[in-house]
Amino acid sequence: MDHAPRQAGPAVLGTRIDAVGLEDCVERMIAWARRGESRCVCACNVHTIVSARLNPDFASVIASADLCVPDGAPVAWRMRRPGFPRQARVSGPEVMWRCCERAAESGVPVFLYGSTDATLGRLAANLQRQFPALRIAGCVAPPFRALTAGEDACVTRMIAESGARLVFVALGCPKQEAWMLSHRNSIRAVMLGAGAAFDFLAGTKRRAPRWMRSAGLEWLHRLCCEPRRLWWRYLTTNTLFLAWSLGELLGARAPRGEP
Repeated sequence: MDHAPRQAGPAVLGTRIDAVGLEDCVERMIAWARRGESRCVCACNVHTIVSARLNPDFASVIASADLCVPDGAPVAWRMRRPGFPRQARVSGPEVMWRCCERAAESGVPVFLYGSTDATLGRLAANLQRQFPALRIAGCVAPPFRALTAGEDACVTRMIAESGARLVFVALGCPKQEAWMLSHRNSIRAVMLGAGAAFDFLAGTKRRAPRWMRSAGLEWLHRLCCEPRRLWWRYLTTNTLFLAWSLGELLGARAPRGEP
C-alpha cells in the first residue's frame, strides 16, 4: 500500500510534526479506518521529540508515521512560527476519545492493545457506557516483556481477524511506535500510539486540570503523582528540550557575519 507524503508542518528539533487540529486529525483517521487502510499515528510530546533526537533509529520510526500530532503544549508552542501561528495541542487522550465517539457514530470497530487486564476492563466499560453503539472488537494486555515471534504472530492474527479498523496501542514510548510501524500492512487498521490515555480514560490515573494542560504543566502534575517513576525522565527530557530550543532560538537570532 502506498503511503502519501505527510502534511506540511514544521520540524521541532529535527522531528517533523503535522500542522493539524484535533477535528481534522480525527476525521482523517476515521476516513482511513472506513477504507480499511493500515496507518500509524504518533502523538509526539517532549519525551518523543528528545528520544528521536537522541536515537536515530527511533527518529526513523517517527518519520515513517502517516501522521504525527503535537501531543504536548511545548511541542505545539515550538510549531507557532510563520505559517503555523495558531497551532494548538492535539493530545493523545483527546484524539482517542473523539475517535471512539466518531467510531460509534460510523460503525467502525475498535481494538484496545496494551496496559493491564484491570485497566482494560475499566477502560472498555467506560467507553461502552459513554458510547453504547461503540463496537469493541477485542482487548489484549500483553506481558511486560518482549513477545516471542509466536506470541506476536498470535496477537497480530487476533487483531487482524477481529475486524477492528481502529487499534489503540498503549505500550509506552518508544515501544508502541516501533510496534505500530512493524505491524503496518499486516493489520488493516489505523493504529494510534495512545500512551497514558488508557489510564486517564479508564480512571485509574487522574489527569491534570485543564488549566495545567493549557499552561504546558501536565508533566508537573504527572511528576507529582508518580515521582519515583517519572522524575529522571522529566529531569532529562525537559532539560534537553529547553536547552536545545534555546540554542536554536539564539542561533536564529545571532547576527550573521559577512561571507
